[in-house]
Amino acid sequence: MGTPDFAAAALRALSEAGHEICGVFTQPDRPKNRGHKLAASPVKEYALSRGIPVFQPLKLRDEAALESLRALSPELVVVAAYGKILPEAVLQVPLYGCINVHSSLLPRYRGAAPINWAILNGDTHTGVTIMHMAKELDAGDIILQRETDIGPHEDALSLTGRLAALGAEALLQAVAAIASGTAPRFAQDPERVTYAPMLSKELSPVDWTRPAREIQCQIRGLYPWPCATTDAIGGELLKLFASEATGEYTDAPPGTVTDAGKAGIGMACGDGTILRVTELQARGKKRMSAASYLLGHPVKPG
Repeated sequence: MGTPDFAAAALRALSEAGHEICGVFTQPDRPKNRGHKLAASPVKEYALSRGIPVFQPLKLRDEAALESLRALSPELVVVAAYGKILPEAVLQVPLYGCINVHSSLLPRYRGAAPINWAILNGDTHTGVTIMHMAKELDAGDIILQRETDIGPHEDALSLTGRLAALGAEALLQAVAAIASGTAPRFAQDPERVTYAPMLSKELSPVDWTRPAREIQCQIRGLYPWPCATTDAIGGELLKLFASEATGEYTDAPPGTVTDAGKAGIGMACGDGTILRVTELQARGKKRMSAASYLLGHPVKPG
């Protein structure tokens, strides 16, 4: 059960390892891009390419969806970024239960956007957790975890790709342990629980009174959606895609352009240092380097 590329990596690993995939549950097709044509999820696309039956119920609580699952008689259900809560009736169907590939080191960052919040909060490392699923969201016993560092310039999109590969690798190990009856169960420490709520566009506007490194984390953590935004550069709303915390100091007030040229657009931040914006996008335009933007939109310091 899964939907995006992160989940497709897990499905591909299971299939290529020789496990029998009796069925795939994924989100219904959604309108995509400007044409709003219905598009299949990456999980559906891979499943169809391998001749695996695909199910796309609107709700798992529907009796028809539950009967479809029961008819498959699965020994194990693997969930990865499905986007739906599994009701208790679903958890009880497979012989060996349901396990989840979660993109954080639980109990830290339970919830919908663990990768983004790890970057937004300035964490230097994260990982994946393979866990037994329970009624409470992301609260089940841990089977195993794998850690990785977060690069100082790594954004949420690139980190998601790395964690997808790491999660698929860990999943194969966990499934093998379940099959052999050696899978451990480690209860989560309730004192260490933190949450990673869904992202929204309310997180996008940059507050230049914050320190430069925090703003850089905001830009990295909100890419590719909803993206950090500002109207402090040239007066138009811009999406910010990449930046560099220079460590250089300035007396300019926060939110002021300190310099603009081939290296990018320097912005004064609340800690007295400069954040240099290097990639951005104006409304209705393509993503471009800040230097290219300046060719058609000159911005003066101050």
